[in-house]
Amino acid sequence: MKWRSRWLDIFVAIAFSLCLNSVSLGQVRQPLSSEQRNTFDAGLRTLQQSLDELHDRTPGDVADAAIYHKGLAWALRYNEEFSTKEVALLKEAVTRGRQRADALAAGKTPWSMRKGKLVLGYVSRVDGSVQPYGLIVPKDYDPARATRLDVVLHGSTRPDGLNELRFMSRFDEGDGESLSPPDQSFIELHPLGRVENCYRWAGETDVFEAISDVSRRYNIDGRRIVLRGMSMGASGTWHLGLKHPDRFVALGPYCGYVDTHRFSETPLPNFVRVGPLPEHQELGLHMLDSIDYAANAGVVPAIACMGEKDVFFQAHVLMGEAMKREGLAMVNLISPGTGHVIDPKTHAEQLQRIGAYAAKGLDRQPHDLRFVTWTLKYNRCHWLQVLGLERHYVRAEISAHRRDDVVEVTDLKNITRFAILTANLPTVPKVLRIGATELELPPSLTSTSQGIVVVRQRNTWKLAGELGRASLRGKRPGLQGPIDDAFTSPFLCVRGTGQPWNPTVQTYAEASLKRFSDEWHHYFRGELPIKDDTAVTSEDIKTRNLILFGDPGSNRWIAKVLPHLPLTWTRTELRFDGQTYSARNHLPALIAPNPLAGGRDHYVVLNSGHTFREKELAKLNYLLFPRWGDWAVLQIEPSDARSNPLGENVLHADYFNEQWGIDE
Repeated sequence: MKWRSRWLDIFVAIAFSLCLNSVSLGQVRQPLSSEQRNTFDAGLRTLQQSLDELHDRTPGDVADAAIYHKGLAWALRYNEEFSTKEVALLKEAVTRGRQRADALAAGKTPWSMRKGKLVLGYVSRVDGSVQPYGLIVPKDYDPARATRLDVVLHGSTRPDGLNELRFMSRFDEGDGESLSPPDQSFIELHPLGRVENCYRWAGETDVFEAISDVSRRYNIDGRRIVLRGMSMGASGTWHLGLKHPDRFVALGPYCGYVDTHRFSETPLPNFVRVGPLPEHQELGLHMLDSIDYAANAGVVPAIACMGEKDVFFQAHVLMGEAMKREGLAMVNLISPGTGHVIDPKTHAEQLQRIGAYAAKGLDRQPHDLRFVTWTLKYNRCHWLQVLGLERHYVRAEISAHRRDDVVEVTDLKNITRFAILTANLPTVPKVLRIGATELELPPSLTSTSQGIVVVRQRNTWKLAGELGRASLRGKRPGLQGPIDDAFTSPFLCVRGTGQPWNPTVQTYAEASLKRFSDEWHHYFRGELPIKDDTAVTSEDIKTRNLILFGDPGSNRWIAKVLPHLPLTWTRTELRFDGQTYSARNHLPALIAPNPLAGGRDHYVVLNSGHTFREKELAKLNYLLFPRWGDWAVLQIEPSDARSNPLGENVLHADYFNEQWGIDE
């Protein structure tokens, strides 16, 4: 009988991974009738008109109504058949959108006073899209008292047009007074995370933007923010919690994967095994795999849970082994006899233990810190900040201790530049000791200073000035790549409108932009920001990453940034990484600092959206790892340009060095 139990557990896991939550078994789905379609199209237009009339209101308030318009629009675009329950969701979207728009027009926001469940929205800085999130406000919430916030990440959900409306229906109980608000001591925030990406890329940004929006509306205690979740939500908890260990007071992952290779070997029929990868892709996994950040559990406590018979049980075993190698003991509450489900008893113990940490609150000024990272994207831990690496995607580590007016750094690996964030310390230290080197901090350094930067020059550590004033060249936090990182912060795609040098390249560039637009809309739930190159403003350059499509003939901005990039591109040839290619059917895809941004940390990207594509986006979230690194040389066959304009052959791909150049 053991084999039956095993396969039952596997079936349950399949149900989670395929997310069989869209339609109950037995429900019939069918296309909308012409009358229904006309009714919903009219409702969509009416909602848009109502939202347009609210142009004088703050975008944050309007977002609370716009989320219904957005949910209805995506459902009608991407779903062709609907069950009876799903048709009811469409009707409810029209009704609730009108109710909120009417309330806003009358100067009212009754939902802002509601206790219990509700759904809210915000406008993302990344692409200007409206994103929803769920909220559960306890009955005893008092705006006069700072309140604990639990950020709860949802599990895997197959991406389709109804994702927003299904998600919102879990929390939307109207805007009136709740009859049964929960009796708990914390607010619960449920981010959507742009649906299905394991809270990576724009999904990661979504979590922190949602936290920021809730903190704007409610009195949130920043020292008592908990991060927890189940399944994909647990994987997101490991991922975000261990890479941002100073943001959360405790982590609560329940059954979540922690690496790519081993997880992909799970014996499930829909899983895709990730075998040996090219070196640059293997390196890129160190940006994502949370198992590599296990040491940071010494900063933020993690109380994990796992079902004894969960098909994914090995994931927490791997994390436990990783923590042991770091000298840490992992807390993993095992639920006897259960599979990939939440056991109420085990979950209650998890919450109780988390509550003990939350009651104490986050210590933002610990005397001892040990922080590990593999990329400057994840660079900060309380009063330490890593600012430069010898090499990206190689383990970097720093240990530091503060005693009275002395800060001592006892361990530095793969780090060339760091900062002591004096603004985060109770008193400004007078001395910084790094091994045998002792540096006296300048008397001008006060509690209002951000911090002091220290750099290694010829194996000697020296002070480089105050943070915010010291010159930071090369790769640095927020400007470290890879290509996919450009789409986690505000960006603008720029379409070339000039005369292209080579028609084959231009055809590919235009098709690539369209592909990215379609994939962004479907899988990252927003309209891709696009402008013609003639319409780009100085404000665009100052505030957003520029994603440039075309060649130096068709796109004026490619021509302007080209002299600052480590390549040569003429009408006839492309010279890059020591190789020469015909410009007739070759082009570069890359990311680099934008030389036109006036010293601001923004990227410029050539001819690329995400380097993973719909094949991965529609399949499994662990496949969303960088495919090209910082750059790639693409070959397009002219004979295929019309029938298959996206036919590309990646000849070479890799990372730039730490100075944004290419090593000989």
